[in-house]
Amino acid sequence: MSKDQIESADMNDGENVRVDAPMEIPKISKLDRRIADPRMMKKRMKPESLTSLNNLDDGCLMHILSFLSPIPDRYNTALVCHRWRYLACHPRLWLRVDRFLKDLSQPGVFHDIESAVSAARPGDTILIGAGGNHLVSNIQIKKPLCLIGGGETPDETTLVCSRGSDSALELLSTCKLANLTVKAELGCCLLHRSGRVTIDGCVLQCETNPLDHLSCPIVSTAGEEEEEEDMLSHVEVKETLVEKIKGNSVSVFQTRIEGGAKAVSTSGDLVLQRVRVMYSKAYLYFWFDVDHK
Repeated sequence: MSKDQIESADMNDGENVRVDAPMEIPKISKLDRRIADPRMMKKRMKPESLTSLNNLDDGCLMHILSFLSPIPDRYNTALVCHRWRYLACHPRLWLRVDRFLKDLSQPGVFHDIESAVSAARPGDTILIGAGGNHLVSNIQIKKPLCLIGGGETPDETTLVCSRGSDSALELLSTCKLANLTVKAELGCCLLHRSGRVTIDGCVLQCETNPLDHLSCPIVSTAGEEEEEEDMLSHVEVKETLVEKIKGNSVSVFQTRIEGGAKAVSTSGDLVLQRVRVMYSKAYLYFWFDVDHK
């Protein structure tokens, strides 16, 4: 219509009525519908506009991998490609113990656990290779570390403590043990002096016959006030930080404990708490805490 408005006279009542002309609605073509479709928008995006992890430099990508749990997430990233294998196995992320490796010139690779613990920095993760027995004897761990077995099950990575040793590992700092089997003929598997220790998915075995009363899988002497005062006397810290440093405990998750007079022996201020046992066809799995009353 040529005019915007049409005026018509009503002959019955003599009033003028104003009628607006209808608006023209533009037609949407098939091409416009395809462009507006979110699925078509994804197809039209160029690959260069998408951000990929492979576009990051090695330092940034390695920092991202450091937030993954060592087993199995970070371990599985080594299967992606050659570059990811290099970054996932880099000494900055963890150290490795391999008894069967002849060439020890690679950085971060050691022949025994004691050498790896000595070279490790606080917060490092040590991956202990599966297969065979790793001989350990009174190895002191005085810095926060994480020791993980490299096998699919804890039985594939075994730490054996000789008969003349007091313990396999002596823990004096916050540590985590996972996917490991620790055997002790006499004495104890783990001697907890101080710090917060986590034992997750391990196997602790002590002598069953004939001197099982002389062995114990876990022995804790933490909580002695004299040792804590000596440690804190040379450091001026706030009260909140002092409480964190004084925190001593042992947390056990889904761990098999076999042999020995009893699972835990304490001589300090810590006591056994929150015990839970699950029966399987062949083994007993324990969950418990050794903490302050």
